[in-house]
Amino acid sequence: MTAFQRVVVLGSTGSIGESTLDVIARHPDRLAVYALSAYSRMERLAEQALASRAAVVVVPDAKARDKFVAAWPAGQAAPEIRIGAQALADTAADAQCDAVMAAIVGAAGLPAALAAARAGKRVLLANKEALVAAGSLFMQAIRDNGAELLPIDSEHNAIFQCLPHGGRAGAPDAPAPGVRRLLLTASGGPFRGRDLEDLHEVTPAQACAHPNWSMGRKISVDSATMLNKGLEVIEAHWLFAMPADRIEVVVHPQSVIHSMVEYDDGSILAQLGQPDMRTPISYGLGFPERLDSGVGPLDLTRLGRLDFEKPDLARFPCLALAFEALRAGQGACIALNAANEVAVDAFLAGRLGYTWIPRVIEATLEWQGGQSSVTLNSLDDVLALDAAARVYAGNLGLA
Repeated sequence: MTAFQRVVVLGSTGSIGESTLDVIARHPDRLAVYALSAYSRMERLAEQALASRAAVVVVPDAKARDKFVAAWPAGQAAPEIRIGAQALADTAADAQCDAVMAAIVGAAGLPAALAAARAGKRVLLANKEALVAAGSLFMQAIRDNGAELLPIDSEHNAIFQCLPHGGRAGAPDAPAPGVRRLLLTASGGPFRGRDLEDLHEVTPAQACAHPNWSMGRKISVDSATMLNKGLEVIEAHWLFAMPADRIEVVVHPQSVIHSMVEYDDGSILAQLGQPDMRTPISYGLGFPERLDSGVGPLDLTRLGRLDFEKPDLARFPCLALAFEALRAGQGACIALNAANEVAVDAFLAGRLGYTWIPRVIEATLEWQGGQSSVTLNSLDDVLALDAAARVYAGNLGLA
């Protein structure tokens, strides 16, 4: 049986964080919350900390701390409140925790995820940027410090379940033997069948209305553009040591098959389940055992059929740009991610049209291709290029 684990949940008020706390609460004999972090929803953070008996909470600044204190019920013993980005990284590496759910969206979650890896923790990775922006650094930190890496994105978790891994999670330095291809499934989002001309008029509310999954606004837009699938391709390259030409994306509207692995003998193994993030979260928390996630059974007879199609790159140019960035190298992947975050933020704020998101990304990739003197040997190097790419993307007439 897996030992009792004290868990740090980074980004606890987001959808992944909420699902993680739900799974932890179902297994008080196996799991407990050590620390929680949030950026803005201090009232919800206070509710979570009270319910989970968290020993520590991490907030971004003094103003957030004051809001948390104001939301905390009188007469109840309060958790220790830590402030700032360094406190976030220190908490992820704290000797009193065993596992870290890295679920902070965006590059802001990268330093804490890397700190957890360097501290040899069980890292439950739901933050894409740790691999997209700093894949080589992050995977080397996992290997060098004996950390366990368990992917939480439903697609990568599915692939992990379908690969031979001998009961241990880690950072491979070569593809698993006998594997021909990784097949990442994608729902196609809310615009899979929409007329291409109509995409110019897409609103943030429409882009955030995912047909199958309940997610935050930024991730929902990424799903609509399929940039999220492009980021997952880059992640899969690092997680499974797989070259770009052996990773494919298949549109699967039902979101029942979460991803597949094809072997050299022609066999394809697939992981199926309800579109509920508690399944991969419980797998990561319980690995190598399986814990009750609270997810109901999948009734295949009610589904009736499962459909598959190739992604339309005219409809989803962001996916093509992600493959291009992966083949170009780490610097291009950093620029891709940074430009996308800037463009999506502008779109959600009403300052950029939906179909301009890939144009901002493409222009930023062209800019990055001219930065020949850039080195990426440290986290500071990565963050510096990330910041520069954001400045460039932000100056592309988004205001």
